[in-house]
Amino acid sequence: MTGSGVERRSVALSGKTLQVYLYLLRRREFVGVREVQRGLRLSSPSVAFHHLEKLRSLGVVEKDQSGQYRALKNVDVDVLQAFINVGGLILPRMLFYATFFTSFTALYVLVNMQSLNPYALLLGVMASASFWYETVKAWVRKPW
Repeated sequence: MTGSGVERRSVALSGKTLQVYLYLLRRREFVGVREVQRGLRLSSPSVAFHHLEKLRSLGVVEKDQSGQYRALKNVDVDVLQAFINVGGLILPRMLFYATFFTSFTALYVLVNMQSLNPYALLLGVMASASFWYETVKAWVRKPW
C-alpha cells in the first residue's frame, strides 16, 4: 500500500503523466483526448487516454459527459509544491520572493541614496541573491 493519497499522487505524477497533468493545468478548460495527444505530441490517442484515465483515477482530473478532461483546482501534489500556477503559467514560488526583495532593495537605494545603511543594504542584497538562487534552482530541477 502506498499510504496517503498525497503520496500516491506524487509517485504517480511523473514522466508523461505529469506532463499531461501540467498541460491540463495550463489549459484550465475541458480538453479532449486527441487535443492532449496533439498538444503533447504523444504517439497515439490511446497513450493520451491512458494518462488521462490514470489522472482521473488519482482524483486530480475530472471528466465531463462528453468525454473531455479538466484538471481540478487546489490539488496537493508534492512534486509541484515548489511551483504555482498563475494564469496558466507554472512558475517557481520563490520567484515572487526574489522579485519582492529585489524591488524592495532597489527602492531602498533610490529613496535613501544620500544615507544608505550598509547593514540594510547588505540584508536586501543577500536576501535577493538567496531567493534568486532558489528560483533558478527550482526552475532547473522542474519535473517536466
